[in-house]
Amino acid sequence: MVSLVPYLSELWLSLIAFFLLYYAAVDGVVLGIGMLSLVNPDEKERDLMMGAVLSTWHSNQTWLVIVGGMMFGAFPLFYGVLLSALYIPVFGMLFGFIIRGVALDFWAEASRKRPWELAFGLGSLLTSVAEGCALGGLLGGIHVKQGRFAGGLMDWATPFGACITVGVILGFLMLAANFMVAKTEGRLQQRGYRYAQASSLLTLLISFCTYAWLLARHPHLRERWTDAPAAFYVLPFPALALLCFLALFYCLWKRYEKAPLLLNVAIIIFSFTGISLGFYPHMIPNVLGEAVTAPAAAAAPQTLIFMLTVVGIALPVILAYTSYEFWVFRGKISDYYKKNEE
Repeated sequence: MVSLVPYLSELWLSLIAFFLLYYAAVDGVVLGIGMLSLVNPDEKERDLMMGAVLSTWHSNQTWLVIVGGMMFGAFPLFYGVLLSALYIPVFGMLFGFIIRGVALDFWAEASRKRPWELAFGLGSLLTSVAEGCALGGLLGGIHVKQGRFAGGLMDWATPFGACITVGVILGFLMLAANFMVAKTEGRLQQRGYRYAQASSLLTLLISFCTYAWLLARHPHLRERWTDAPAAFYVLPFPALALLCFLALFYCLWKRYEKAPLLLNVAIIIFSFTGISLGFYPHMIPNVLGEAVTAPAAAAAPQTLIFMLTVVGIALPVILAYTSYEFWVFRGKISDYYKKNEE
C-alpha cells in the first residue's frame, strides 16, 4: 500500500486550489453583478440582477472561510507571511464583505433601494480591488528572510499589482455578464451579451499582459514554461484557456445562453492551473528574498492527516447543501419572480 505522507503537501495544495477556484467562480459572479449594477441605469434591471444572487450569495463566504482555515492549519508559515505582507488588502476585503452583505440584506426589505444598491456595488468594487491587490502582492513576490516577512507595509502597491487588480476586476465583470446571459432574458439578457463581449475582450488583453509580465518577472516560472519536461504538462493549460476564450467569443456571437458561463469557468480553471503549476513548488516566489516552497511551509504530517480526515467528512456535506441550493434557484430569475407572484 502506497503511503500518502510524501504527497501530503501536494494533496493539500490541490484541496486549497479546489476551494479557491470554487470561491472565485461563485463569488466572482456576485462581485461582478455588484459592479455592473453601478453602471446599469435601469432600476428594474438592477432589481433583477441583485435578485439573481440574493438567495445564494450567503453560502459563498463559506468557501473563503474554509480556505483561510486550511491555509492556517496546513501551511502555517505561508499563512503567517501572507497576512503579515497583505494586512491592508485583507482588511479592505473584509470591509467590502461587510458592506455588501449588509447592503444586500437591507436592499431586500427597503422601500428606497438605490442607496443600498450603491452600497452593494461599492462594497463589491472594494472587495474586488482588495482581492486583486492581494493576488498581485503574492504573485509579485513577498520579501521573506529566514522564514519571516521582511518587507514593508505597502510592498503590494506596485504597477504589477495594479495590472493584476485590473485583471481581477475585468474577470469578475466577465463572469457576471455571462451569468446574466444564462439567468436573465429579454432586454437585460441583451445587455448581458454586450457586457460579456466587451469584458471578455478586455480580460483577454489584460491576460496576455499578465502572462508576459509574469514570465519576465519570474525566472523560475519562465524555465518551467520553456524547458522540458515541465513545459509538457504546464503549457497545455494556458493553451486550453486561450481556446476557451475563442470558443467564448463564438458562443456570444451566436447568442448561446449557457455555454458562455461554462466556458468562463473553464477559463478560470485552466488559467489558475497553468500559473500554479508554473510556480510549483514555490508558494511564494523568490524575486524579493527567499522562496517559500510547499514542503517547507507545510505543517507536521500528523496535523495534515487529521485535517484530511475532517475535510473528508465535511466536504461532501458542504458540496451537497450548496449543490441543492443552486438546484432550487436554477432557471431564469424572471421565471422565479413570476412563480412567487402567482
